[in-house]
Amino acid sequence: MDDGARVKTTQTSFRIIEALRDNPGAGVSELGRIVDLSKSAVHKHVQTLIDIGYLVREGDSYYLSNRFLSLGNRARDQLPLELASKIVSDLAETTGHITSFMAHENGRGVYALRVNPEGVDSNEPVVEGDVASLHATAGGKAILAFFSKEKRTDILDSVGLHAHTKKTITDRQELERELSSVRDQRIAFDREEFISGYQCVASPVIDQNGKSIGAVSVTGNIQHMSGKHLEEDVTGLVISAAKSFENKLLSQ
Repeated sequence: MDDGARVKTTQTSFRIIEALRDNPGAGVSELGRIVDLSKSAVHKHVQTLIDIGYLVREGDSYYLSNRFLSLGNRARDQLPLELASKIVSDLAETTGHITSFMAHENGRGVYALRVNPEGVDSNEPVVEGDVASLHATAGGKAILAFFSKEKRTDILDSVGLHAHTKKTITDRQELERELSSVRDQRIAFDREEFISGYQCVASPVIDQNGKSIGAVSVTGNIQHMSGKHLEEDVTGLVISAAKSFENKLLSQ
């Protein structure tokens, strides 16, 4: 977006909201350090957000209010999550790994649904609702591959090819070669490209018009998601889950 079209006060308010998402209970001084603003400037923003109901104050600590639940639920209602829920949950129990449904929004991937199998603890620093770079994730590459070349160009020109780890693909031609393979095989991999120590495999969910509406993925740490287990065992299950999702879409 053109910087001239941005409203800085709005940007600042959302930086504070995101800071409280990651640091619940932070006070004005801590928020000021995080967003690099004076205490007086932060106080004006948090007081405004309290007045309109989006923050709550407990003593000197601030928290996001439950009004965000309404916004999040309305946003989720725009996605086919009723169809995705059982498929993603079954995939989690079958594979024993974290499974996700990723959707595209504003040039990035959104973890719209994320399921952790029962009895499996995960330290992976990604939660439902987080956003991720399309070029660095298996789900994102599965989505990108089925966009038109013009749309991919617009997205990548806008967001760039940021290196999240030393293994992230940052060369446009290399990425296009990989996306061509994704289109041929309907499978995409993230080999420690987004988070070091974690690998992922994903398959696109394609609608009747040949457009990718998202991707189903399985993620695990490199000790458990590598070799034949990643390349063959889990891959077949992910493709099958994505196909099942597509069949449900077509039958609606």
